[in-house]
Amino acid sequence: MTSGDFEHRNMARWAEYESLVSLMEKGKAGPEAERLPHLFREMSLDLSLAESRMYGSHITERLNELVIRGYELIYQRRRSGWEAVVRFVATELPQAVRKDWRLFWLCNAVFWLPFVAMMLSAHHDIRWIQAVLGAEGMASMEQMYGGKEEQLSHLRSEYGSNFMMFCFYIYNNVAIDFRIFAGGMAAGIGTLFFLLFNGLHIGAAAGYVNHACDPESFWSFVAGHSSFELLGMVLSGMAGMRLGLAILRPGRLPRVRALVAASKDALPLIYGAALLTSLAAVVEGFWSARGIPSEWKYTVGIIGWVLHIVYFSLAGRARHAA
Repeated sequence: MTSGDFEHRNMARWAEYESLVSLMEKGKAGPEAERLPHLFREMSLDLSLAESRMYGSHITERLNELVIRGYELIYQRRRSGWEAVVRFVATELPQAVRKDWRLFWLCNAVFWLPFVAMMLSAHHDIRWIQAVLGAEGMASMEQMYGGKEEQLSHLRSEYGSNFMMFCFYIYNNVAIDFRIFAGGMAAGIGTLFFLLFNGLHIGAAAGYVNHACDPESFWSFVAGHSSFELLGMVLSGMAGMRLGLAILRPGRLPRVRALVAASKDALPLIYGAALLTSLAAVVEGFWSARGIPSEWKYTVGIIGWVLHIVYFSLAGRARHAA
């Protein structure tokens, strides 16, 4: 069969499929939309035959475009609404993190090693912490974490309400995560820099509070939201490093195409970072800042870390194996 015979024999069915796809894309399809899966399978078979028999780009490109349009419609219908959200949270996000486990541990190391080193340096030489925080930063730590009463008074005077605190933390946390992610465009160097910087700065803050302020007011405040906030930073770092690696090692693809492909692969990590960052702001604004006994806050913080470890280690494994 020649390419002309193949096209002539199937032209009517292709036209029917294209008309149905166009109607569905405009939201005007009726009961005939039920035929889309059947027509889609036939179009996929036609595309496979055209490619294997080398009928030429005129036919294969047209069929490929039609198949992609139909696939997007079927995919959108099956993954619409809350079902897609539940599937993402339950399976796709933890699978994406486990898939890039090397980047996960790299970003954790770049953040946690300087954090621990800077925090412990307070016991040996406080000048390192003073150099990182500066006079203004140390004064802010003393004002915020001088004690529980001083902390609540400072928060009320600074923000006025829990909702305004939530808004500030959303703005602050999103800005941090965005810088970490966008730093990947500098071949990953920017991502590593911002993770390192945040590790040094937060570690310096923790070390200075242990040295000169009320440690309980600090650790009880950060306990509840720490797992959400810090893991959100790590996920942003993983997404940024994906971009950086695509620039450094594009493989056989041009760098622009490799970057586009890496951006698509990084989307689950970005969505996950946004989710964790938003939850961190909720906990920070409406739980951490309240005058709740420290034991409760520590308990919630420990539960949060345990649940995150279990979630990223086990969630989605059964579906992935299937």
